[in-house]
Amino acid sequence: MLMVVGRSLSTDNHQQTTKTMKIVIINYGAGNIQSIMFAIERLGYKAILSNNPDEIKSADKVIFPGVGEASYAMKMLKESGLDTLIPTLKQPVFGICLGMQLMCNHSEEGDTKGLGIFDVNVVKFSKKVKVPQMGWNVIYNLKSDLFKGIAEKEYMYLVHSFYAPICAETIATTDYELEYSSALENDNFYGTQFHPEKSGDVGEKILDNFLKL
Repeated sequence: MLMVVGRSLSTDNHQQTTKTMKIVIINYGAGNIQSIMFAIERLGYKAILSNNPDEIKSADKVIFPGVGEASYAMKMLKESGLDTLIPTLKQPVFGICLGMQLMCNHSEEGDTKGLGIFDVNVVKFSKKVKVPQMGWNVIYNLKSDLFKGIAEKEYMYLVHSFYAPICAETIATTDYELEYSSALENDNFYGTQFHPEKSGDVGEKILDNFLKL
């Protein structure tokens, strides 16, 4: 059994307090794991990788990463049974990039049926713009505790060819050819199209906000 202990250290009247949290990053061969783990460590916590359903269910926070192609990633989820587990989780869950897209109803990438957590279909940018969008862009119309203390129009790092249109669950917007959802929220599920772990101090603050939900 792998255990995780997260330590958040703060000094108040020269007294040190320690907070324990179990953080699990879902491991299904999605890549880009190390940068997320390092970002969490910089915040004073430690996370573990796991595809064990009991381990995931017992976590205080779950991070669902994703880099790559949607249909292959969904195939990997199904092979491990995680496609049925993830939508049933009750603790805060954070999908990043492809992870967020897989939490939607459907993706045009590989004609992939998603997990149905966010009620929106993922579509591809047109040929009017350079695809993928790669680099820094701003987020605005921020509407969630995920963005507590975050100013409008901060720059985030994105790499993607597909996007979630604006919908009822949109909590942040970005403009690239058109306005689209750069973050989504539904109950205990959160998702960002951008990579907070690659977005400097502001991205780190968003990740910290999630861990404090």
